[in-house]
Amino acid sequence: MKPSPLKYHRPRSIEEACEILAGVDGKVLAGGQSLIPMLSMRLAAPGNLIDITGIDGLDEITASAHSGVTFAALATHASVASNRGAAQTQPLLGRALQLVAHATIRNRGTTVGSIVHADPSAEMPAVIRLLDGSVTVQSVRGRREIAAKDLFLGPLESSLETDEIAISATVPAARTGVGTAIDEIARRHGDYALVGVTARVSVDDDAVRSAHVTYVSAGEFGEVVDYTDVIDGASISDARDPKWNALSEAARHRIETEPDIHATAAYRSQLVAALTARVVMAAALDGASSLTTHRSGLHVDSGVNQ
Repeated sequence: MKPSPLKYHRPRSIEEACEILAGVDGKVLAGGQSLIPMLSMRLAAPGNLIDITGIDGLDEITASAHSGVTFAALATHASVASNRGAAQTQPLLGRALQLVAHATIRNRGTTVGSIVHADPSAEMPAVIRLLDGSVTVQSVRGRREIAAKDLFLGPLESSLETDEIAISATVPAARTGVGTAIDEIARRHGDYALVGVTARVSVDDDAVRSAHVTYVSAGEFGEVVDYTDVIDGASISDARDPKWNALSEAARHRIETEPDIHATAAYRSQLVAALTARVVMAAALDGASSLTTHRSGLHVDSGVNQ
């Protein structure tokens, strides 16, 4: 199929783009890896398409230990994943972006676009929610920052107003003693995950102190699940600690799953149980590694990268 008739706009500044969007029924085109298929299948039929890819400065990526990682609206998955400063400042970004679709998609798709598209089957909404990041949006009324906890209203629904354009997203820097990890199971590499899990775990010596998890294709979209009551005190070095099995069972019972043509609800529930323990353990090891590095006196200065 082809998109329904629409008017094409190519503004040269974000201010011009906001002025156009304020006066028309329109969609904003950045990477287009989700929007173009939706237009072609006529799942979306805006009267106007506002192409922001010609605006200078919207592909910048900055990173520092103080302010975290900020990536602008045209920064692609590939560019964020390969940015050295971003990798040093918040390693979970690169780990998650390597799981996004295929290389062709990562080369064109934008990370900010993936976030505000609010697809519960995508990795980046889960990541920014886990990390308590934020998105900066702009309209003719000015700019505002939306915290990740307030961003997602439901599947494919964000809290952006119809005249607002997402111009950047920010995630905080990693902290010593707090590890992160992500893993997922898909039918084929590059497919949407049947279930994905991201975890943020704080540790002290050989013990877990807190664990927070977000899910892809499972549970309530945008929810951060706190498993601290189950896993607090679990040994990082001993996978036989009964708390790890208790974590799997807690995840199985707390997280709702739904069936579709790709998997039954029961199979997804089993994936939730297995992946939750695996990813939380990986995040705990990551946190323990950061403690070891800190105590050895090593320090990596992420600096600023653009």
